[in-house]
Amino acid sequence: MLTSGKTKFFLGYEIFKDFITFLNSLAFLKGMPAPRLRSRSLRRIFRKVPGNRVSLHYKKRKPPAARCGNCGAVLKGIPRELPFRMRSMAKTKKRPERPFGGILCSRCMRQKIIDKARQ
Repeated sequence: MLTSGKTKFFLGYEIFKDFITFLNSLAFLKGMPAPRLRSRSLRRIFRKVPGNRVSLHYKKRKPPAARCGNCGAVLKGIPRELPFRMRSMAKTKKRPERPFGGILCSRCMRQKIIDKARQ
């Protein structure tokens, strides 16, 4: 549907205009990061800062989840945190309090205890 002048209006024009504005702001943000920030090993996080402006923050990625030494399953109860956060964390929050806690998963731990008892 056309209105007077050269401007075209259609259903959802306002949403489209906002989307284009958003893309332009992303292009501006992505523009040219400092050389130290060009690595993809850093996470890119969009933060809304005062003044209704979107800022791009860079953070280190989280390390991979801890895995069982026997079967390779992801260990439950062990946080995926950076080393400096793990250092300040209480010992009881770093791994489960059971035999082989933080080394073997519960299934492998049970099997190992059963095998030791049978010997």
